Amino acid sequence: MRPRQSVILVLLTSIMLVTASCSRRAHPAASGTTGPGSGSAGLLLETPGITLRLSGVSVSPSEKKRLEEFMAAGLENAAGKPGVTPEMIIGTAITYLGVPHCMGSTTVKCMDCSGLVFRVFATHGIIMPHSSEEQARYGKIITQKDLLKPGDLVFFIRTYSTSRVITHSGICLGDGTFIHTSGSQGVTVTSLDDPYWKERYLFGTRILE
Repeated sequence: MRPRQSVILVLLTSIMLVTASCSRRAHPAASGTTGPGSGSAGLLLETPGITLRLSGVSVSPSEKKRLEEFMAAGLENAAGKPGVTPEMIIGTAITYLGVPHCMGSTTVKCMDCSGLVFRVFATHGIIMPHSSEEQARYGKIITQKDLLKPGDLVFFIRTYSTSRVITHSGICLGDGTFIHTSGSQGVTVTSLDDPYWKERYLFGTRILE
């Protein structure tokens, strides 16, 4: 067995164990999702028909307005596919570890953050937009970080200068980590508690039930 294959096998085995552990600890899907009063005190976003309370992130008045405009344009679109499991998504994602970063690409030669999400889910017949902000419109919103499960998507703000308010996406691996494409490291695994990412984290979405 090649060294790279051995590393991937070890990672996949560890992630499957985390998946089982997270499944045992998980609360019902509705907990910590959209709805008035969900979550602890934090950023409150309100538009007709939906309220989000996000903790741990600070935004400027203009960013708050842009987030509410994003919400008003539609959230929680269906995107799942029967038979696709978190283990399948994560198993595919980790095969891209080490692939370099480049903007606008979804290839095995190089890819950006939304390109990784797009390629991983497309491999299993789930077609997502190639845009972090548009990807955030799919799946059930999870506002509490401790309710994230392996295979959930995670979204961030202010990772680079753009007209979009949601600028980065990744895939939750469980145990407080996520796989994503970093501008400096390519496809990598990072802790959600890393100071840079912690202050930019917005929410997660659950594509796979």
